Amino acid sequence: MSHAASHDPTVPRGALIGTAAILLFTMGVAGATSLGLVPHSADPTASRAAQNVAPAQTRELRFADRKDGAVVVTDAASGETVKVIEYGQGGFFRATMRRMAKARVAAGIGAEPPFKLTLWENGALSLTDPQTGRETEIHGFGADHSKVFADMLEAPTA
Repeated sequence: MSHAASHDPTVPRGALIGTAAILLFTMGVAGATSLGLVPHSADPTASRAAQNVAPAQTRELRFADRKDGAVVVTDAASGETVKVIEYGQGGFFRATMRRMAKARVAAGIGAEPPFKLTLWENGALSLTDPQTGRETEIHGFGADHSKVFADMLEAPTA
């Protein structure tokens, strides 16, 4: 005697209609966003402009590698040392600056022009390279990572 159960491999009609509706909605929103019909909410620059968020504090900085592997951060206006990130420290800082430096190398730009570090009225923190137009939102990576850059706004010397 066989007790083989009979399984109906079909999917309920309601589940198929629901899945199709979700898929069409997702594709519609993605298409509308890419066509500019829906604003890019993930664009911090556009979001700040739309909300009239102004810079609360800015500082122009230069970053230079030392022979011992440390990175020296200097104030572009005064030339004073702001911070020294020793070799083996500041992994997030180093990764951020490496990305920014690669863009400069690709554009044939040297290390002399300063970067602009900005604290915005809404608490956001960004690092901009006016030479390449690249901007990195620092605050989105957590408080510990943000603190390394935020300290550079306040620190008069190392």
